Amino acid sequence: MVIPSKNFSNGKRNDSKKSFQPSKKPFKKTRDDVAARSEAMALQLEEVPDFPRGGGTSLSKKEREKIYEEVDAEFDADERVSKKSKGGKSKKRIPNNADDELGLLFGGGLTGKRPRYANKITIKNISPGMKLWGVVTEVNQKDIVICLPGGLRGLVRASEASDFTDLGSEDDENELLGDIFSVGQLVPCIVLQLDDDKKEASKRKIWLSLRLSLLHKGFSFDSFQLGMVFTANVKSVEDHGYILHFGLPSITGFIGKSNDGNQESRIRTGQLIQGVVTKIDRERKIVRLNSDPDSVAKCLTKDLNGMSFDLLIPGMMINARVQSVLENGILLDFLTYFNGTVDLFHLQNPLSNKSWKDEYNQNKTVNARILFIDPSSRAVGLTLNPHLVCNKAPPMHVSSGDIFDEAKVVRVDKSGLLLELPSKTALTPAYVSTYDAAGDEVKKLEKKFKEGNRIRVRILGLKQMEGLAIGTLKESAFVGPVFTHSDVKPGMVTKAKVISVDTFGAIVQFPGGLKAMCPLQHMSELEIMKPRKKFKVGADLLFRVLGCKSKRITVTYKKTLVKSKLPILSSYADASEELVTHGWITKIEKHGCFVRFYNGVQGFVPRFELGLAPGSDPNSEFHVGQVVKCRVTSTVHGSRRITLSFMINPTSVSEDVSIKLGGIVSGVIDSITPQAVIVRVKSKGFMKGTISAEHLADHHEQAKVVKSLLRPGYELDKLLILDIEGNNLALSAKYSLIKLAEELPLDFSQLQPHSVVHGYVCNLIENGCFVRFLGRLTGFAPRSKAIDEPRADLSESFFVGQSVRANIVDVNQEKSRITLSLKQSSCASVDASFVQEYFLMDEKISDLQSSDITKNECSWVEKFSIGSLIKGTIQEQNDLGVMVNFDNSNNVLGFIPQYHMGGVTLEHGSVVHAVVLDLSRAERLVDLSLRPELINNSTIEVSNSQSKKKRKRGISKELEVHQRVNAVVEIVKEQYLVLSIPENGYTIGYASVSDYNTQKLPVKQFSNGQSVVASVKTLQNPLTSGRLLLLLDSVSGASETSHSKKAKKKSSCEVGSVVHTEITEIKPFELRVNFGHSFRGRIHITEVNDVNTNTREEPFAKFRVGQSMFAKVVAKPCHTDIKKSQLWELSVKPTTLRDSSELSDIKEGEQLEFVAGQCVSGYVYKVDKEWVWLAISRNVTARIFILDTACEAHELEEFERRFLIGQAVSGYVLTYNKEKKTLRLVQHPLLDIHKSIANGGGSKMDKLDSSISGDDATLFIHEGDILGGKISKILPGVGGLRVQIGPYVFGRVHFTEINDSWVSNPLDGFREGQFVKSKVLEISSCSKGTLQIELSLRTSLDGMTSGHPSEAFNDKANFCKRFEKIEDLSPDMGVQGYVKNTMSKGCFILLSRTLEAKVLLSNLCDTFVKEPEKEFPVGKLVTGRVLNVEPLSKRIEVTLKSVNAGGQPKSESFDMKKLHVGDMIFGKIKRVEPYGLFIAIDQTGMVGLCHKSQLSDDRIENVQAIYKAGESVTAKILKVDEEKRRISLGMKSSYFMSGDDVKAQPPSEDDANEANMECDPINDSRSDVLPEVVDFGFQETSSERQSGTSLVLAQVESRACIPPLEVDLDDIEEMDFDSNENQDKLQGADKDQKSKRREKQKDKEEREKKIQAAEGRLLDNHEPESADEFEKLVRSSPNSSFVWIKYMAFMLSLADIEKARSIAERALRTINIREEEEKLNIWVAYFNLENEHGSPPEEAVKKVFERARQYCDPKKVYLALLGVYERTEQYKLADKLLVEMNKKFKQSCKIWLRKVQSSLKLNEEGIQSIVNRALLCLPRHKHIKFISQTAILEFKCGVADRGRSLFEGVLREYPKRTDLWSVYLDQEIRLGEMDVIRSLFERAISLSLPPKKMKFLFKKFLEYEKSVDDEERVEYVKQRAMEYADSTLA
Repeated sequence: MVIPSKNFSNGKRNDSKKSFQPSKKPFKKTRDDVAARSEAMALQLEEVPDFPRGGGTSLSKKEREKIYEEVDAEFDADERVSKKSKGGKSKKRIPNNADDELGLLFGGGLTGKRPRYANKITIKNISPGMKLWGVVTEVNQKDIVICLPGGLRGLVRASEASDFTDLGSEDDENELLGDIFSVGQLVPCIVLQLDDDKKEASKRKIWLSLRLSLLHKGFSFDSFQLGMVFTANVKSVEDHGYILHFGLPSITGFIGKSNDGNQESRIRTGQLIQGVVTKIDRERKIVRLNSDPDSVAKCLTKDLNGMSFDLLIPGMMINARVQSVLENGILLDFLTYFNGTVDLFHLQNPLSNKSWKDEYNQNKTVNARILFIDPSSRAVGLTLNPHLVCNKAPPMHVSSGDIFDEAKVVRVDKSGLLLELPSKTALTPAYVSTYDAAGDEVKKLEKKFKEGNRIRVRILGLKQMEGLAIGTLKESAFVGPVFTHSDVKPGMVTKAKVISVDTFGAIVQFPGGLKAMCPLQHMSELEIMKPRKKFKVGADLLFRVLGCKSKRITVTYKKTLVKSKLPILSSYADASEELVTHGWITKIEKHGCFVRFYNGVQGFVPRFELGLAPGSDPNSEFHVGQVVKCRVTSTVHGSRRITLSFMINPTSVSEDVSIKLGGIVSGVIDSITPQAVIVRVKSKGFMKGTISAEHLADHHEQAKVVKSLLRPGYELDKLLILDIEGNNLALSAKYSLIKLAEELPLDFSQLQPHSVVHGYVCNLIENGCFVRFLGRLTGFAPRSKAIDEPRADLSESFFVGQSVRANIVDVNQEKSRITLSLKQSSCASVDASFVQEYFLMDEKISDLQSSDITKNECSWVEKFSIGSLIKGTIQEQNDLGVMVNFDNSNNVLGFIPQYHMGGVTLEHGSVVHAVVLDLSRAERLVDLSLRPELINNSTIEVSNSQSKKKRKRGISKELEVHQRVNAVVEIVKEQYLVLSIPENGYTIGYASVSDYNTQKLPVKQFSNGQSVVASVKTLQNPLTSGRLLLLLDSVSGASETSHSKKAKKKSSCEVGSVVHTEITEIKPFELRVNFGHSFRGRIHITEVNDVNTNTREEPFAKFRVGQSMFAKVVAKPCHTDIKKSQLWELSVKPTTLRDSSELSDIKEGEQLEFVAGQCVSGYVYKVDKEWVWLAISRNVTARIFILDTACEAHELEEFERRFLIGQAVSGYVLTYNKEKKTLRLVQHPLLDIHKSIANGGGSKMDKLDSSISGDDATLFIHEGDILGGKISKILPGVGGLRVQIGPYVFGRVHFTEINDSWVSNPLDGFREGQFVKSKVLEISSCSKGTLQIELSLRTSLDGMTSGHPSEAFNDKANFCKRFEKIEDLSPDMGVQGYVKNTMSKGCFILLSRTLEAKVLLSNLCDTFVKEPEKEFPVGKLVTGRVLNVEPLSKRIEVTLKSVNAGGQPKSESFDMKKLHVGDMIFGKIKRVEPYGLFIAIDQTGMVGLCHKSQLSDDRIENVQAIYKAGESVTAKILKVDEEKRRISLGMKSSYFMSGDDVKAQPPSEDDANEANMECDPINDSRSDVLPEVVDFGFQETSSERQSGTSLVLAQVESRACIPPLEVDLDDIEEMDFDSNENQDKLQGADKDQKSKRREKQKDKEEREKKIQAAEGRLLDNHEPESADEFEKLVRSSPNSSFVWIKYMAFMLSLADIEKARSIAERALRTINIREEEEKLNIWVAYFNLENEHGSPPEEAVKKVFERARQYCDPKKVYLALLGVYERTEQYKLADKLLVEMNKKFKQSCKIWLRKVQSSLKLNEEGIQSIVNRALLCLPRHKHIKFISQTAILEFKCGVADRGRSLFEGVLREYPKRTDLWSVYLDQEIRLGEMDVIRSLFERAISLSLPPKKMKFLFKKFLEYEKSVDDEERVEYVKQRAMEYADSTLA
């Protein structure tokens, strides 16, 4: 920087407000030197406003000469002074007016005076744009903290840490920043911005940037000189060194790696590094650096001519000369033109005393480094600190808060004291300001402190850049334990002063100055409403520290916590069992409380550890914020879990022997809550128990009544202990659980599979039901096993607390899982305990209802014994019955229902004698009957007996327990039935209508007089209140075999006899009935109605359980079938019942004939995804394929909804298999079929039995049929669609038959598996004997639309006619079509499914087509006109050139004579080429060329960068060539100077679209870096088009496909830049001999595949049905493993396992030894066979495996067996086999990958250990493949982050492997995280790779952005590619 002396004093700036102003008085020897340097300075400082342009000045010539003379004289005087100082004489002092001559640097502008004070950086004068030198003090997650000069702190965001890496977008920001930057690192930075001025100075943040593009702004390549030190970012790590980035676009640096590699091993991408310039390559603009730390530290910046102010960088080392000594520093000049200041804290000796000025004589030479630069004021700060001069941060040997008692005073200044601290390692300077030394009383420090004094000081803070500590001498700083954040310890008690109070809490300040917050809830023990009244500002209070996080201190004022003397729990490691401490409640829930301790430690108190009374609510006892004393019961440090208890001294419940799980106790009710009953348990200790409301009774309704009647003090005698929770017991009063208390399970060992145990429902979820037994033993019943009805809702079938019977299905002790079944069919009751509990609870309810129970009130029950006669008086009569009064019992009412009136008319007041049927003690109601049979039987019994008791005993003798009886329903109650048993003297019995598991389900309806079957379970006894208890068969599900000892033997039953039956069960497809003496039978659904009956009526709608009817026996039971061994076949068809003939030969008469086309009906019994299964008769079934049920797509979509189970369906017979008795039906009539299938001959029947294909397809498929279809495959290119129209029948939809209209992509909207409506166009035979069916999806065809065709297709634009015949075409006819194939000579287009046309290259477009394959891809819709038609050779030629209305091309029809040289024309740019523009002239159809030389008067280098296709331009015609029809245009501005300025209108959207359609938007031939995206189409051959892909071919293809792990990643790199030239060379060359041999081999392989496909189709079209047919097939194809395996599967279907084994052995002997793959397939099938049917399977498979290893490749055999184990989910065997494989094939990459894949599928841990083992075993050349494929597996089925780590690791070693980048990018694209993908692409394209590889990466980036349809990003990628191209070409 050049500062003029007095001659520039008039040019000063008075408006400058900055505190830093440059000032320099140059010392010049002669006037010529001054003039020369002024001239040089004027060239460098052209932008400085202080200097007039051109170097002019307001001084006259005489004034300038006078100034020069003064300068020379002053220079000579200085020289004399310096000589005297060298000679040892006294030095000349600066005169007193030196300050006036120096002037002020602050605020005076360019006055020419020197400054009095050194420059300092403060928060007030720092400004954006300043360049500073700082040291890194913290590296955080998203920013970096940098200590700046003057003790300031700055922040650097992650995004501002580097130029080319966006660190802020990564998830692992902290790791990346930590790798690049380190604490103590010196870095240059620039100020970006400061926070708002309104904030306090201490709170304002300084935002910095480390981006070199900002620091090096203004640099050029000429700025780099040998020996200079530069800072650069490491751009990439190469094999021999590091590529550097200086922040300049076209300059690259390089540092080579040293031999030892110690320093370089820590260098990462993005790291800042310093180096000395050792070599400059000006041609390639490459600068080589040397990063040796010693060389960098010693390197001085040379004094170069022409160095400008912008080239000064913080940290630059310079050689400076002392110019003058200032009051607080020194003034130095350096590099000839610049000066700077050094303040007192940056001197060479940090501990300088008062005589420091003597050390810096004028003109003394020193080494200094630039500390800061202010471009706005052009001020420079320097440092002489020895550590900084050596390029190292000053070490700090003290820390904040340290106290030094013997600090020595070194210097006393006006502003403070400089101290010397006796730190351990070295002496440390400290500075104490005047305020911190004397406080508010500002005194003269010289009087109080003298040099050499020893004083006590405490460290307040540190200035890292100065190596200086800031101290204080105030006594308040030494008071109290807390001075810095590091002094704060959780749990410590300290005093603090309240400085502010707000609604959220209080802010307090410790004596040391730190501030803390006391939250509102911690200001008091109780909730505080007005905190300002509680805390007064200025009050000194005692607090306890809760924690300190991120320098935020939290304290509490709760007295209990502050005064607590219990141990402090401040970490999870401190938690030990039985530790007692204080904490506070943070959250209260139903299951417990959360308690918080110090430093964020948290624990949980379970409900049973709260010490609450049973049933009480925790919210009523505790509140959030309450301080509690708690005891640690358990802790898990790893998972940071602590379990607590509020019971400090727990009482043990094990003292009382009777208190145990499953024990029976008694207790007295203590209290009643809304949810439970609290009981005082009678035991040795004081204990309480809880009975939930659901556990008061087995019946839900009774439990509610009991709870409402219970009162405190009532005694409960029998209670079951369900669980023990601390000091509280969970009890139950359920009779079912108490009765079986000893049988209830406690643990897994007591559970036996298939046993039934009692329990209760503890929870319900959507997928199942949880059942609990004793303690915490819980089982789970899945939804499928919980209820018999699959569609029922669980919440409507069960309720929480319900008593249930559970069937143990499975017990898995390893996983602690119990699987249960709650189905009534498997858990039905076997006794009458359910109804017995009801009556016992009814008695208890009656007792509870009576406030004063006396014998007199209870005696009425004894008077009304069941079955006795009682006398009563008629009181009231209504429609329901009669009310009766009794003389002896006033409070008891009797009721006689209408059904039991016995036909007697009763009057009011009349006396009657009635039989007691039932009584309700709770309601005091007696049910009576006047029916004669009941009364008579009761009378007879009374007359024959001495007493009622004797009569009852006599009756009881006739009944036995478990005896099955026929009973009649007398009364229907809500919960039970009152029954009478006619066979036993009309004895009265009681049976429940529901069971434990069916309480909430709908109850079966019964009616009075209905007959039911029941079993006697309990005879009359006191426990049953004298009731006889029965169990209905409908409830128990018991078989109807008699258990009575007196049951009669089964009588014989003949086929054809009519029997009387009773329906016992109604199933979906049959009725179960009983008839005769214990005979069981069934009536099939097809045996209900006749054939001609309306099939829409539900067959079983008129039947109900218990109904009696007549049926005819039609067949005996089949004893071979175990399930149906006792079921006779019956029929209730009206015609069968009317037929009186005997049916002894029913089976012979059942052989029905079915004729093809015959209409039959049946009932749906099964529906899957593709078939409907019908029951035609008892033994004949039928099936209908999904596509045969409808032709409309929407009906096929709802296939499973249209066919419901039990629905009647009719269809037409297509085939009939007599042996299997199965029919194949279709739902549309068959045409011209009158053949008998059943008796029409074996061969024909066999053909019809197989799936229709080949010639048999004509049986139901004809041309013109409308069929439903399903898209099975979308063929590539223009192959069209493959549509399934039958089980094994496929048709093809041509590309032109998909849509009616000509659309650009007719396949849009279609997907595989979609249902479509199709029409059969043609059925033709192929040369191979197969059929080819041509279909169409066009809705305009007849029958394809349900609407009116005339309305749907009035507009011709909607559909176009297809030309099926060549005769329909004529020249000049307009046609449309799709491109089938494109070659260099032209293309072929599809006009219809039968016609194709040829288009020559010259007829493709009006203009030249450079790359036909790109402009006319396969499948593109084109429009043209017919040029030539040759019907004989069937050749059609078409042109795609544009035509006008007359049919001629526009370019030919336009008269070129209308165009004249010199005319101005308007047009649009059609294509941009490097040599010029093609312009389409408006309204002419002509295209002209404007050469690049005619575009502008100036030279244009890059045409593509200026012009774009579609732009509207104005040009002038320069030349017209009518013969060649060429037009030359010019666009130079000079052509338009003479005439009016013509401006082209901006193009409209339509014009732009047309331009885009006519030519490609990207056609830059200058560079191949930005390639166009080419869609590669696939042409279908005729043979592939004629033959549909069969299932066999699909299997063969699946076996032959290459696994993804075998793909060579290097194939991507095989591409060339000059693809056009290479393609031309390849097309022009002849095929050599090697290529011919390759084609022959390829043809041979294709023929072999076709043969295999034909065999597969033959097998699929006519599947063999007998062993003989399979023998024929294996003889014809002995080497086909597929045929042999089919043969084995056939034998397995016949359950002939040994035969299947023999076939496998025979296949192994027969197949040729060269066919190793075929043999391996047989071995795999053998493995599957033994794995399924071996005895034992593991041993059998092992034997076969050992044999297979001897004959085949062992590795393939191992892999095959591993696949079998994995497919059958035998993971233990698979893992065992993998261990063996890893030992045997250690160097096999595939085996290790299978191990990794298996571990990932099983979610096992330790993947990294497997990878490490594999890398140790595998050869090094396989490491890349293994790591990359392992990463792919992690992305697909593991953790994506682990995959990223693997990719990053391998790319760190091989950064130039484009294949690895490609696979990595593919995996990220598959995940779809857009930010991660783009960040990875940015990293990839920032690499320095060869152009081939960079082309691939840019192309992949462009394809991705196009796939997400982001136009801005697409343009961005193109721009980046252009930039790379420019830098590469440059």
